[in-house]
Amino acid sequence: MNDKPVAVITGASRGIGRSVAIALAAEGYDIAAIARSVDSEGMEILGPEIEKMGAQFFPIGLDISCTTCQQEVVANILERYGRIDILVNNAGVAPLQKYDVLDMTEESYNRVMNINLKGPVFFAQKIAREMIWLKQQIIDYKPVIIFMTSVSAVRSSTNRAEYCMSKSGLSMASTVFADRLSLEGILVFEVRPGVIQTDMTTKIKDKYDKLISEGLIPQKRWGLPDDIGKAVASISRGDWNFSTGMVFEISGGLNIHKL
Repeated sequence: MNDKPVAVITGASRGIGRSVAIALAAEGYDIAAIARSVDSEGMEILGPEIEKMGAQFFPIGLDISCTTCQQEVVANILERYGRIDILVNNAGVAPLQKYDVLDMTEESYNRVMNINLKGPVFFAQKIAREMIWLKQQIIDYKPVIIFMTSVSAVRSSTNRAEYCMSKSGLSMASTVFADRLSLEGILVFEVRPGVIQTDMTTKIKDKYDKLISEGLIPQKRWGLPDDIGKAVASISRGDWNFSTGMVFEISGGLNIHKL
C-alpha cells in the first residue's frame, strides 16, 4: 500500500483540472490523472510537471460518461496504490452549440448531462464505497470528495440551459453525498468556480473582458485555474475539516448581491 496519499482528478489534462493536479502534487499527493485520452498533449506536459515535484503520475484514459467503464479504473488505481484519499470530480463540458432553451436539443441535453452529472455522480458513488472500506484499513485516513460545479449552478444562461441544469444537479449531488457520507467520516465539498480563464471560455473572452471592465466581477479580473487549485489545496490540507457540505465559490465576488 502507498504510504503517500493519492488524489484522483478527472478532466486533469488542462485548465482547472491541470492546476488542481499540480496543487495537490505540491501538497504531497501522488496523482491519478484522468482524461478522455492519455495521449493528449495536455497529459504529456502534465506528467513531467507532476513528477518533478516528487509525486507519482498515473495517467488514465476514461470517458467519465461511460459509467460501465468506471469500476475498472477504480480497481486499477487501487491495484497500483492501495488507496484513494481525495477525489476531485472536475470533468465537464459546455454545449457544442449554444441554443436558446426553446431550441435546445435532446441530443445536446443528454451529452452534457451524461458527462457533467451522471458520470461524476456514479464515479463518486464507486469511490465512496471504496473509501468506506479503506477507513477500516488505513490508520489516520481522511478521505475527501470534491464536486467541481460552476456559478452556473445558481445563475441562468438561457442559451446554455443544459449546462446550468447539469451544474445545479451536481451541486445537489454534493449536498446529498455530504449528508450521507458524514455518517462514514468522509468529507464532501462543492467548489464553485466563477468566470475562469480556460479553453472553455476562450470563445467568449471578448464578451467577458467587456463585462468585467463594466463591473460584473467586483474584484475586476478573470479567475485563473490556479485560484481553484489553491482552494482545493486548502481543503486537502484539512483546513476545513469541520465544514462538510460547504460550498466554496471562487468567483471574485459574483456571489455578492447588491443594489
